[in-house]
Amino acid sequence: MARNKHPEVTVERILDAATRLFLEKGYDNTTIQDIVDELGGLTKGAVYHHFKSKEEIMDAVGDRMFFANNPFEAVRGRKDLNGLQKLREVVHLHQGDESRTNMTVQAIPIIRNPQLLVGMIESNRRILTPYYLQLLEEGNRDGSIHTEYAKEIAELLPLLTSLWLLPSVFPASREEMRHKFYFLGDMLEKMGVPLMDDTIYALVDAFFDKLPQDS
Repeated sequence: MARNKHPEVTVERILDAATRLFLEKGYDNTTIQDIVDELGGLTKGAVYHHFKSKEEIMDAVGDRMFFANNPFEAVRGRKDLNGLQKLREVVHLHQGDESRTNMTVQAIPIIRNPQLLVGMIESNRRILTPYYLQLLEEGNRDGSIHTEYAKEIAELLPLLTSLWLLPSVFPASREEMRHKFYFLGDMLEKMGVPLMDDTIYALVDAFFDKLPQDS
């Protein structure tokens, strides 16, 4: 059997098809066979060669969407924003991406998968924490933020937003999740990082309204 000389092309084709189907049909209503049918010529075995499960495909889709429209990189060179404003703009860009937020909602139930959970924690530590730290330190330098806990907050924020706020990890209703987010805003403000404003609360409220009541 001839070996695939361009496996990265195959991976991109799989992720393209999966992204389209997840957004059109929903994650739960999409099967591996549906993805294979979209690929024209690839077998189910070829898909499983690159991804062990549909959950792993979803994880890869989420990573690719983040790096394709990385909100931290989008604000990095902005001279018109201070550190705090850049942090707020990151939230706006992330929550304003409808495709990404829809995918986030669909991914919530699969985070029960221990392997995906560990992978998410590791990628958050490796990728998100340095981005947060850079902006928190910038805010301390320009005076828009006043905190002695930049490193600790940079480590804590990804954990709280990606784990503590996940109802599949910490069961909660929509209103309980909303209350947690307001708690997070108050906590950050007391630590010298007044990240949340009315526009961010409005974005987050809209996101929580998309969640099933029984999340």
